[in-house]
Amino acid sequence: MKQSEIRELSVAELQEKLGEVKKNYADLKMAHAVTPLENPLQLRKVRRTIARLATELTKREVE
Repeated sequence: MKQSEIRELSVAELQEKLGEVKKNYADLKMAHAVTPLENPLQLRKVRRTIARLATELTKREVE
């Protein structure tokens, strides 16, 4: 998810999306622990998306 897409979301949408992405990350980590993922770089991409979403949420709370 690109930063420009994240900026367009409302606070409620950001929180909802963050929950979805965190669940997806947990599922990927579990799948990777059982059998290695075909593309382990997915984990990095999802982790960075979580960070982008959390950063935008924090930024809006401060404002």
